[in-house]
Amino acid sequence: MEIFIDTAKLDEIKQAAAMGVLDGVTTNPTLLSRQELPFREALTEICKVVDGPVSAEVVATDAEGMIKEAQDLASIASNITVKIPSTKAGLVALKTLSEKGIMTNATLCFSPSQALLVAKAGASFVSPFVGRLDDISQAGMDLVGQIITIYVNYGFDTKVLVASIRNPMHVVDAALMGADVATVPFKVIGQLMKHPLTDVGLKKFLEDWEKVKK
Repeated sequence: MEIFIDTAKLDEIKQAAAMGVLDGVTTNPTLLSRQELPFREALTEICKVVDGPVSAEVVATDAEGMIKEAQDLASIASNITVKIPSTKAGLVALKTLSEKGIMTNATLCFSPSQALLVAKAGASFVSPFVGRLDDISQAGMDLVGQIITIYVNYGFDTKVLVASIRNPMHVVDAALMGADVATVPFKVIGQLMKHPLTDVGLKKFLEDWEKVKK
């Protein structure tokens, strides 16, 4: 499973890349609004660090506006993947952009029917938002399983990108289900490598090494 980082913070992206686990980046208008750099400059700098897909989101809600913004975003770098909302207008944009060879990420997906249609429209990725479903007492990971089953049934090329991840178990469950990608906050990437027994074992080894040195 590929690991993307869900952030627009360049320092976090560089740290994740240095760990050797980073395959891509997802951003959104909220994340980019928190950065000091203008959004185009921020995306340019991110694309210099990451060779894999870097998701950038349109803000238009009509198909024509989405297509225009998507083409502009795609001109920033060859690895830009344009996030398009999972709406009726989004389907039109996804089809057109797919025909133009622009990578797309169907975002804000909350149902298997949305996932089915965006795949038929040619989306490169679909992003089920598991954490937001959990927030309203629906099992977000169940949606991921449903999407994977549908895509396997019909041989869709659209990759399942698990988004709105809140904790390490979301990542583990995504991997067990066979999701293609998980996009993970920097904090959760760190949590994935934490285990109390690792810390205890390392502490004991170091204590014993001090005895050997004497």
